[in-house]
Amino acid sequence: MRISKSQELYESARNLLPGGVSSPVRAFGSVGGTPRFLVRGEGSRVWDADGNEYVDYVGSWGPMILGHAHPEVIEQVRQTAAAGLGFGAPHPLEVELAREVQRLYPALERLRFVSSGTEATMSALRLARGYTGRDYILKFKGNYHGHADGLLVEAGSGALTFGRPSSAGVPADYARLTLVGRYNDPENLAGVFAEYGERLAAVIFEPVVGNAGVIPPTPEFLESLRRLTREYGALLIADEVMTGFRLAPGGATERYGLEPDLITLGKILGGGLPAAAYGGRAEIMARVAPEGPVYQAGTLSGNPLAMAAGLATLRALAASPEIYDRLEAYGARLEEGLGQALGRAGVTHTINRVGSMLTVFFTEGPVVTFEDAAATDTETFKRFFHGLLEGGIYWPPSAFESAFVSAAHDEADLEQTLAAAAAAFA
Repeated sequence: MRISKSQELYESARNLLPGGVSSPVRAFGSVGGTPRFLVRGEGSRVWDADGNEYVDYVGSWGPMILGHAHPEVIEQVRQTAAAGLGFGAPHPLEVELAREVQRLYPALERLRFVSSGTEATMSALRLARGYTGRDYILKFKGNYHGHADGLLVEAGSGALTFGRPSSAGVPADYARLTLVGRYNDPENLAGVFAEYGERLAAVIFEPVVGNAGVIPPTPEFLESLRRLTREYGALLIADEVMTGFRLAPGGATERYGLEPDLITLGKILGGGLPAAAYGGRAEIMARVAPEGPVYQAGTLSGNPLAMAAGLATLRALAASPEIYDRLEAYGARLEEGLGQALGRAGVTHTINRVGSMLTVFFTEGPVVTFEDAAATDTETFKRFFHGLLEGGIYWPPSAFESAFVSAAHDEADLEQTLAAAAAAFA
């Protein structure tokens, strides 16, 4: 496999961009080797600058649920672009997309469009503080909600602790307003509320963890989240930037029967273009400017191209509801096939899957908590990743990310994937 053009581009990029990339995981830092510069996608496949073809399980980190360059999405974007790229004014497509989102998420009585998942979660937390008049928030170790200062925190040494900065540039005093709990640990959650419940503005969580590898929630944990937030008057924020529209038409909220106060959405919402949203009960959203005192704005929010791509994607999903059955079936076959290939090779592993999201952990299972996920053998993952890459499979370049199945993946893709996985450990 020739990668000379990707290598040349990467060397040039390193003199222009930090690490040669516009987002850290793209640099292949945890797996080594040369990042592939991708130039084209169609269906389940992508091509790099050297012309190499790959079966893609990154899917632009989730948005490409229909596959790359879906004809209906491309056509809607083309028609919208012909009329202008943006106006900084209300656009009819904002109303149409909001109506479609609300149909799938009835809990979103009002919503506000923004341009990224980070903006959505940051804004939802500001709104929660403005609505409750409280300062503290609770997140969970291993849950990722974007790179806003108050969310780039990690747990301290105790089971119940103030957050501490996990990135340079985050003030320690600001990080202390974020408490860090243990995901899927109802007892720990009860302890947090017993001590801080009256001061908590909100609890934010990933209904299915995706950035520590895929970790599904336990029923006991979900029940405790809803019960305790209601008891203490804190808002419950479901971060569905990754799971929204993917795990069901109404995302994890539908799949698990959640009742959050606020929901954040992204990725699939923009159909591959930058779009996200936050929303919830009308009485809470009424606090957002210009109706209320919680300020939030964005020059490119509701951009017509992103609205067009998102609307076309959601309408295509609605027109073919059997897509979710196909995603589930392919995901199950991929899980089973990878398990068999790794088992035959004698490789210790655990596979977590929820619908079309999947992670291979190279550790004994089960993987239920962040600590379980952190035990994965990253050296074995490197071998797995590069074996897949050499076999024409583009897998997420991190042991702690989700792979994504699209509606475009087919039998030939599955066979090629399983053959590459087997060859990686031959």
